[in-house]
Amino acid sequence: MSKSLDRLTLLETFIRIAERGSISAAARDLGLSQASASRQLAALEDRLGIELIIRTTHSLALTSAGKICLEKAREQLASWSLLVETFADEAHVMRGPIRVVAPVALGQKLLADTAASFQARFPDVHIDWILEDENIKFSELGCDLWIKVGPVPDDTLIVKPVKSVKRIIVASQRLLANGAPHSPETLARLPFAALSPFEGGHIPLTGRAGAKKALKPSVAFTTNNIFAIRRSILSGQTAAVMPEWLVRDDLVSGALVNALPDWRAPELEINIAYAPANRQTARLKRFVEEITWSLEALI
Repeated sequence: MSKSLDRLTLLETFIRIAERGSISAAARDLGLSQASASRQLAALEDRLGIELIIRTTHSLALTSAGKICLEKAREQLASWSLLVETFADEAHVMRGPIRVVAPVALGQKLLADTAASFQARFPDVHIDWILEDENIKFSELGCDLWIKVGPVPDDTLIVKPVKSVKRIIVASQRLLANGAPHSPETLARLPFAALSPFEGGHIPLTGRAGAKKALKPSVAFTTNNIFAIRRSILSGQTAAVMPEWLVRDDLVSGALVNALPDWRAPELEINIAYAPANRQTARLKRFVEEITWSLEALI
């Protein structure tokens, strides 16, 4: 093993330990013994002359120098991947990790199949699939791709709008008194479930002819998980604003109904965000293309 490759190996081990928060977990990921991973971490600290990680009996924590080193180490490995791809033919390009952060509902119900299909064709690509609806710190997480519903609060990233999500107000037949017609005013008397941070007690609506109204319901249930919202609606306890794609099967089966078919809630934009092009690997570019196609086709 060359010295340069050895240094990259040490950096890779350090990154995995920092991300996993455990030497033993990182060792399993890398196919090493715990002792080997620990020795590599110590070797990196010796070479740099600094302490990167504070070890306790039950946990690990990055030092301030370790946090800086983690960011720089990720940059070094990304640069190495790009260099390798520069001189590789297409048969060897699709290899290495991709770390993706996706919304919970999209990532679990629709896009996980896209990731699985991609990996079936490129088995040497390791996908780290993180489901998270809240905002993240892209660089600190070591992320390659962020699929985000709503605006991306990071002006260092390239942001590409992909698809607008149509949203409707749905409820069970039971809550709507066997499908009795409703207006925004009468629907406001029903208990609602609200998805944080997108919804609350004030929901702007647009009618078919462009008319504007505000629905001001009583919020009985609030959560940051859209699947919990769906369960609340199906139970007959609440109505809620939902993405049309997520409740499409429920509408077809009759489990839920569109409570205000002449009105829609504001659409939400799905964005994909990634670092500038000069840091993109070929595998990431290809994965972005397939995620984009999936979002356009499935929603």
